Amino acid sequence: MTSNRRLFVCYLSVALLAAAPAYAAQCGGSFEAWLESFKREAAANGIGPRVLAALNGLAFDPNVIARDRRQGVFRQTFEEFSARMISADRMRVGARKLKQYAGTFERIEQRFAVPGAVITAIWGLETDFGVNQGNFATIRALASLAYDCRRTEKFQAELMDALRIVERGDLTPAEMRGAWAGEIGQTQFLPSSYLKFAIDFDGNGKRDLIHSAPDVLASTANYLQGYGWKRDQPWDPGTANFDVLREWNKSEVYSKTVAEFARRLEQE
Repeated sequence: MTSNRRLFVCYLSVALLAAAPAYAAQCGGSFEAWLESFKREAAANGIGPRVLAALNGLAFDPNVIARDRRQGVFRQTFEEFSARMISADRMRVGARKLKQYAGTFERIEQRFAVPGAVITAIWGLETDFGVNQGNFATIRALASLAYDCRRTEKFQAELMDALRIVERGDLTPAEMRGAWAGEIGQTQFLPSSYLKFAIDFDGNGKRDLIHSAPDVLASTANYLQGYGWKRDQPWDPGTANFDVLREWNKSEVYSKTVAEFARRLEQE
């Protein structure tokens, strides 16, 4: 489920392709040659030697590519998917998390307008509230996807952003472990979204979406606000806020499940 987030495959127009950043590293050929080319480009984009060392000795991961080829979870109906994902255990833990972080959720809603139930629903569906964040080495996974010719531009950009996260000191390469497609943290941000929306909400000077629940929850709200979340408005299908949930995940089945999970949590 998390491995499909924000990876909805679409055909970009020629205009969008022209506007996208161009990367010199060419897919195909040997992985080692591609990686050396990417390292030179990363250095030219301001990534320092200390961070570039994370690419040294990196090996291609065929398991990541195999997973990319066999995505199919959202072929299920909403009834099938939501019945499986909104389990009694998730409801119980979600209600407990709402109480445990009540003060944090109150501050978040004041600042970002997003209710705690919506954030908690996303948190639970993505990683079971941080328990199952994934164990793929993020930089290796992104490098493998970037080398593969299917979506090389997209994942070269994500790999560059992963290195920028390390460069600014939020995470070390060793800490960056997550889903096979490069999503990081308790609500599974791609590196580009991490750079844009992650915030330090616990005041320790780092934007840590792996270990810090306050950072995770506030950053998730920041993401939704960034896509136009409306304060004190419903989030049912057909509303403006539901359209924001679709920005979180392009699958209507997934977004409807978030909305339903959040509705049930509010009624607890």
